[in-house]
Amino acid sequence: MAVWDIARQPAREQFGYWHDVICQVFVPLTPERTVSAEGFAGLVEARPLDTVNRARIRSQPQRTLHGPKEVGRSEGAFYFVNLQLAGRCLTRQGGHESIVEPGQFTVVDTTEPYYFDFDSRWRMLSFRVPREQISARLADPRHGTGVGIDGGRGVGAVAATLMRSLWELDEPAARPALGELERSFASVVAVAMGAAAPRDESLHDGLRVGVLRYVADHLGDPGLSVTAVCRRFAISPRLLHKLFEGAEQTFAETVRTLRLRRTAHLLADPGRTETITEVALRHGFTDPASFSRAFRRQFGVAPRDYWAAHGEPASEDRAPTHPAPTHPAPTHPAAPRKPADGS
Repeated sequence: MAVWDIARQPAREQFGYWHDVICQVFVPLTPERTVSAEGFAGLVEARPLDTVNRARIRSQPQRTLHGPKEVGRSEGAFYFVNLQLAGRCLTRQGGHESIVEPGQFTVVDTTEPYYFDFDSRWRMLSFRVPREQISARLADPRHGTGVGIDGGRGVGAVAATLMRSLWELDEPAARPALGELERSFASVVAVAMGAAAPRDESLHDGLRVGVLRYVADHLGDPGLSVTAVCRRFAISPRLLHKLFEGAEQTFAETVRTLRLRRTAHLLADPGRTETITEVALRHGFTDPASFSRAFRRQFGVAPRDYWAAHGEPASEDRAPTHPAPTHPAPTHPAAPRKPADGS
């Protein structure tokens, strides 16, 4: 991973470093500062995948231009898919103008001029995608650029979830599946931009990844259900179940397995302070007896015995904070009982 920490530069040189180095790394840009403070601290972290480049960026208020001059100096043709994490960004491209709020994302085409205006400190995840991966899925390659897309519902939620997942992805471990993941991502982004849903399975693959990430992030939510997931992604229960056809487990089995694995991880933690029952309740198991049965089916051992095998006592639901007090033997023996006859 490449990291550029602008704060390491002297304050008077920070904007120059941002202008001359950072704004030329991924695509030529011309920034203009909009605040009078001397420093211009920021941070850029970049991680390549296969053909897609990932970046996590935070910086200061500014206007940034990718104009005709910058387009002429660009090498290669890309779309940038930018998920706003903090701050707002006024985006313009191709006659479209949008204010992109946190939780929304926008797509810009590097073969055409575009303009960003950040009015406060900001953070984003940015993905540079080879242009043909997305444009080939669009009737008009310019359709949907420069538009704020809601990352909180429907296909937009799938795209936003995939961006967060792709950023955290360990690239060497995922190497065999990178091409498929990138195609799924490009397909989902294209549909979010207004393309018709593709006939291939890439959109379903991307949607399934998004659903799994959402489930993993909400295992402790007692309201996690088919209805909640369908509402979050604006899909029907039928489509949700179809996403898991051919997989080893159904949607419900997948949720149960992920919850059981999470509880097992917590039970094995020697620093845990929650009881077994509290751990179960916090992960959607409302009945301790049914949790114990499900845990035994999954791991071949009862939760209490699993806890004991990892160094905790099996006889109590909660390990005592201090050892139970003991009563010392009396210092002096009790006085002997006097015989009834007085002898």
